[in-house]
Amino acid sequence: MLRFPMIGLVAGLMLSTAIAAASDKPSDPQIAHIAYTAGDLDIKAAKLALEKSKKETVRAFANDMVRDHSAVNDKALALVKKLNVTPEDNDTSKALVKQAEEKNAELTKLTGEAFDKAYVDNEVAYHKTVNEALKTTLIPSTGNAELKSLLETGLKIFEGHLQHAEMLAHGSHK
Repeated sequence: MLRFPMIGLVAGLMLSTAIAAASDKPSDPQIAHIAYTAGDLDIKAAKLALEKSKKETVRAFANDMVRDHSAVNDKALALVKKLNVTPEDNDTSKALVKQAEEKNAELTKLTGEAFDKAYVDNEVAYHKTVNEALKTTLIPSTGNAELKSLLETGLKIFEGHLQHAEMLAHGSHK
């Protein structure tokens, strides 16, 4: 059971390392793709939770993840279309996808309380990592004011997700 919280830590290291390796300052198209990919991966994880979890608090959280990340991703797609920008796949987005596929394979094998705990623990770690990347790298590196504003709005929403996930992880939902 202890290895599942480590998945989020590994994701954090991969995200941080991949952002640093991509370049000193990722381009706006790369940033857009990283942000979209991170949201899309969390939507997929939440949909898995909706399939597997019977616990109402976990299901409510997963529904929030689908709703909120879908809304932010829809705005991101509309913005890149408006700006006529093509998001660029990059080392960071590829690392996120690879890590998410590995995590999904492990989560899929779990059921009941074991699944709920692993999913929630991973959501805590994932939101910590993504929020930190937004604060320290993605937002400061963004040149376009509209993209920066969207990322800042997303960060506020995702900070709420982190608080909610931490509450679930600490059992405050009972």
